[in-house]
Amino acid sequence: PFSAALAVPGALALAFTPAFWSQTGGAESLNPVAIVAALGLAAAITILGAFSTRRFFWAVAAGTVIFSLLFLLLAGTPRSLRLTTLVAAWMLYLLVDGLLLSNPRPDSPPIGRLGAHHTYGLLLLFAIGVINDPMVVLFAPALLLALFLTGKRMPVLYWAALLVISAYGVYDMANSYSTPYWWAFSSQRAREIGITVPYLVGNGWRDPDRWVDLARLIIGQFTLIGAMLGVFGLARLSRWYPPVGIVTLVAFGSFFVFGLLYFGADAAVLLLPMLMIQVVWMTYAIYGIGQWLTRGERWHVPRWLAPAVYALLPAFLLLQNTGLISSGH
Repeated sequence: PFSAALAVPGALALAFTPAFWSQTGGAESLNPVAIVAALGLAAAITILGAFSTRRFFWAVAAGTVIFSLLFLLLAGTPRSLRLTTLVAAWMLYLLVDGLLLSNPRPDSPPIGRLGAHHTYGLLLLFAIGVINDPMVVLFAPALLLALFLTGKRMPVLYWAALLVISAYGVYDMANSYSTPYWWAFSSQRAREIGITVPYLVGNGWRDPDRWVDLARLIIGQFTLIGAMLGVFGLARLSRWYPPVGIVTLVAFGSFFVFGLLYFGADAAVLLLPMLMIQVVWMTYAIYGIGQWLTRGERWHVPRWLAPAVYALLPAFLLLQNTGLISSGH
C-alpha cells in the first residue's frame, strides 16, 4: 500500500542476495506435467466448491490444501525451500495487511475490513508451512501477537488448532535441529575450532561473537547501507504503524535467536524469512525518505527518485553475484 514502485526493487534485492541466489529450493528439477496436473485439479476443486457452496474462501482453502499435498507428493521434497519461502512471504503479507486494516492511523481514511483470509488463511499457511518445514513454527509468537492486536475474536477451535500446530512444529524442530550432545557443547569452543554442524548449540546466544557474526551475515546479504536502512525503517515503522513494527520485530527476533544458536553452514538459507523482514524494513525506510524529500518546502524532488535510487541496491547485488564486481567493495 505504500509504493508498488518500491516493492519491485525490494523484491529484487531479496532475490539477488547471496543466500537466495545460491539456494536451489529442494528438488533440483520439477516435473511440469505433474505441476500442471496438480494445479488443474486444485483449480477445478476451487471452482466447483465456489459454485456449489457459495463460499469462495473455503473453496480456495480446499484447493490450496489439495495443491500443496499433490505438490509435496508428486514434485516436492521434504522441507522444500521453495514452499517454505513462498509460505513465509505470503504469511508476512497477510500479517502486515491485516494489521494495517485493523489498526489504521487516526488521520487515515478507513481502508477496509479484516477478511477470513487474514485469520483462517494465516492458520492454513501456518499449517502447510510447519508440515513442510518445522522452522516455520518460529512465526508462532508473531502470529499470536498479530491476532491479538487485530482484536478479532476467534472460536476456541481456532486457538486449539493453532496450539496443536505450534506444538507439533516445536517437537519436530527439536528432533531435527537439536541433540543433547551439541546442545550442551560450548559455543566458544565450537567457534574456536571452526565447527559447522546442522544443530543448535545451547549457549550460542550468550556468545558476543555470535551476535557479531549474525550482524555480518545481514550486512553480507544487503551491504552496510542496506543494514542501516533496515534499522531506520524499523524505527520509523514502529512510530507511525506500531503494530506492524512490533509484530515484524518479534518475527525477526525469533529467527535471529535461531541464528544465534544454529551452527550449520546453511544458516543464511534457513534465515531467508528473517531476510524478508529486513527487506520490508529497508523498503519502508526508502518510502519514508522519499516522503520527506517530496514534502519538504526547500526540496523539489520527483517521486521517481526514491525508487530509482533503491534500484541501485539489487543492481549492485546482481553484479556482485555474477562476478562483475568484487564482494569486498
